[in-house]
Amino acid sequence: MSVIQVDDRKFVSYISEKEIDNAIEKVAEQVNEEYKNDVPIILLVLNGSIIFGADLLKHLTIPCRVSCIRVSSYDGTKSTATVKNIIGLAEDIENQRVLVVEDIVDTGNTYAFLHKMLLEHHVKDVKIATLTFKPDSYKLPLPIDFIGMEIENKFIVGRGLDYNGLGRNLREIYQVVEK
Repeated sequence: MSVIQVDDRKFVSYISEKEIDNAIEKVAEQVNEEYKNDVPIILLVLNGSIIFGADLLKHLTIPCRVSCIRVSSYDGTKSTATVKNIIGLAEDIENQRVLVVEDIVDTGNTYAFLHKMLLEHHVKDVKIATLTFKPDSYKLPLPIDFIGMEIENKFIVGRGLDYNGLGRNLREIYQVVEK
């Protein structure tokens, strides 16, 4: 088991690159099936979903448009109850199908915020694809439509996920070593 240092914390290997790639292919197959008769807007939630989103897009065979939005609800290793809309949508999405792409869904606060905002823009429907999902942390009634993998409620880093802005570029996912 490899141990790495990211900023002031130690992390151990948790999910291999191969497992991640397999999960992304599984999500892509489901998305391709769901949108085979549509042209969805793939909405990448920055910064975390940039790597998962890019990897997912490589496997999509459907026509789609891509847009980005930046929101944040993390402070260090803790999810906060406050979602900050940092950079918003710059295009008309009315009557469009939107697929929100996230690196992780834990409390669901970010997705709930985006879901409400998108419905206020009168989209046709909103679904979400996430690389990782923490079912023990998620207490909201909104369905999580496409899940790469369910994980335990531990802080993780790598493959787009960061700790204090570091570690997004790691090819595998690592789990924090509790102090």
